[in-house]
Parts: sequence; structure tokens; C-alpha cells
Amino acid sequence: MGAAAGGNADRIRRVWLPEPPEVYDGLPEGLAIDVYDGHGEPPGSIAEVEFYVPPYMGAAHTVELVTSMPSLRVVQTLTAGVENVQPFVRPGVALCNARGVHDASTAELGVGLIIASLRGFPDFVRAQETHHWLLGRRSSLADKRVLIVGYGAIGQALERRLTPFECEVVKVNRTPRDGALGMDQLPDLLPTADVVVLLIPLTEETRGLVDAKFLAMLKDGALVVNIARGPVVDTDALLAELERGRLLAALDVTDPEPLPAEHPLWDAPGLLLSPHVGGNTSAFVPRGRALVSAQLRRWVAGEPLENTVVAG
Repeated sequence: MGAAAGGNADRIRRVWLPEPPEVYDGLPEGLAIDVYDGHGEPPGSIAEVEFYVPPYMGAAHTVELVTSMPSLRVVQTLTAGVENVQPFVRPGVALCNARGVHDASTAELGVGLIIASLRGFPDFVRAQETHHWLLGRRSSLADKRVLIVGYGAIGQALERRLTPFECEVVKVNRTPRDGALGMDQLPDLLPTADVVVLLIPLTEETRGLVDAKFLAMLKDGALVVNIARGPVVDTDALLAELERGRLLAALDVTDPEPLPAEHPLWDAPGLLLSPHVGGNTSAFVPRGRALVSAQLRRWVAGEPLENTVVAG
């Protein structure tokens, strides 16, 4: 039986969801649902579960549990990235991500981080605390060249939001498509960019992509925005550029993560940090629930699943 098919139409299928079934619209008939939000002991039906939706941003054990599910056929994550899940998924189990669920939230944060960094919002917050009227001219997003590295669904959503700000958007992707250039063009593009937004998935090829050589190609005062995964950036290399005052950065993700209290990034000049909140907004909730419901309907009907990263 393929993972896209739920099996016989009249049999009961065991499903684990992170929220009570009543919050999902349009769930199909024939499901025996247990709720596991990552807290406490897992349900006793672990040997029977066939379709598992791990809790969003859950602890490591919520993912590792898939190795203890002998009947498992589908893992549907609520994250776009699945690098933390994939090592535990055995052959024959389909792994589906949440592509599309976080586009609005993450693109929105990307715009916010860019504007906040260029306009100096962190300085204004600190000045407010000391009752200091901080006059001065700041950079605008208008007329800037913004380079998006990783032109998937979130990259496209970011481009749509950036376009009204009268900036130039240049796209780079692992596979050139939809107007995006190839990664081999980066050496020519980086020196021309005012802002570089990282949206590339974390793979062995992209780990440490933004290293000392990459950063050295950027012009003085360029802004690096990471809303991808922390290990895409060489933390030490970025820290060195920040401490020199040559570059600016806005990071929603870090390496290591969570960032230890004693880590020097906390005090780096020209850095705006947010605690990996790109997708975790009110917009995520209805989109995530709708995806889960739709995937379960497809699975029970024996239809191909969407967002399949690993086929079962």
C-alpha cells in the first residue's frame, strides 16, 4: 500500500494530532484520533498510529517518537523545514512538510526585519528607554537592491510584499526558475546588493553557505537577513563582520539555537535578533489546520498527498 492511500475505505485509521479534532474543519470519517501536544506521556496507541502530525516547534522527543511507530504511514509536519525530522523517518513512510502555511507570516517578518534594521528601530527603542530624542537620517528600503537567496514559496511571498516599497528585487535559487538566477551568479550579485535575505533550505550543500568569503563580497553597510535556518550562516564569520562595524544583520534564526545567554551575538553591534518567530503568528494557525484536514481527506480517499518531501 502506498503512503498516499489510506487503505480500505471502511476501516478505522489511527491518527495523532497536536490539537483536539474539533478545531479542524472537514476531517474525513473513519479516523480514530488521539491528541498529543508533546507534553506528558504519549497516547497508548503508539503501535497503531498511521498518520502523525508532530506538535509545531515541539521538543526533540516529539519527532524521535516516529521510530517507535511500527504502523506509521505518514508524517505531516507543521514546519516548512524537515531537516530535524527526516533522519528518523524510515523507508516506506511519507514525509510531508507545511509548504505554504508559513509564507505570509515569514515574509511579513522579513519585511519587518529589513525596515526595522535600515530605519534603526532598535536604536529608537533604546533611546525611548532613556528619554532621548534621537534625531538623524536613516536608510530607506526605497531604491535599495534586495537579493533573495532561496526563491521558493516564501521567497515569492516576500517579493510580492517588497515590490510596493520601490526597491529592486533580485532572486537566486538552487535551480534557476521563475525569473530567479542560479547560485553560480552569487559572486557577481553579492557586491551589488544592499540587502541579502536568506531563505534557502538547510542541506549539506547550504550549511555554512554564508561564510567569510560570502560576507567579504558584500559592500560596506550591507544588511544580512536570515529567516532560513541558523546553520546556513557561519556565526563566527558574521560576528567578525559585525564587530568590525562593516555589516548589519537581522537574524530570526541562529547557530546555536536557542542562543545561549552568554553568546557574543547578543551584544554584537548592528544586529537585530528575533527568537525564531518567523512562522509562529496568528496567520499560521488556520493555515496549518486547513493543511492537516486537507491531507487527511486525501489520505483517506487514496489520493496523492501534497508537499511530499519523501515518498512512502
